[in-house]
Amino acid sequence: ANKVPGCVSQVWLTTEQGPGADPVISFQGDSDAHIVRGLVAIMLALFSGRRASEIQSTDAEATLKELGLDEHLSPQRANGLRSMVKRIKRDAEAALKQTA
Repeated sequence: ANKVPGCVSQVWLTTEQGPGADPVISFQGDSDAHIVRGLVAIMLALFSGRRASEIQSTDAEATLKELGLDEHLSPQRANGLRSMVKRIKRDAEAALKQTA
């Protein structure tokens, strides 16, 4: 249930949301690949502990470009990262709808 589809490496992500109309959402993640585990850590630093509305408005691809990582990711890793971001944003959207 926690596995992120679309990743070549195995990636697992759990979501925990706080109370309120715009809840703070915390994520925990892991991977079976060391490099991907590092990418998971970057995404958790970017998204975890933020309000659902902040997560929705955060541009992960722009952040990766700022860090210079976009040019160093293989197409497969970039697709997996997009899948993880999609899952995080979907969970934030669901949290906003649930409390509305």
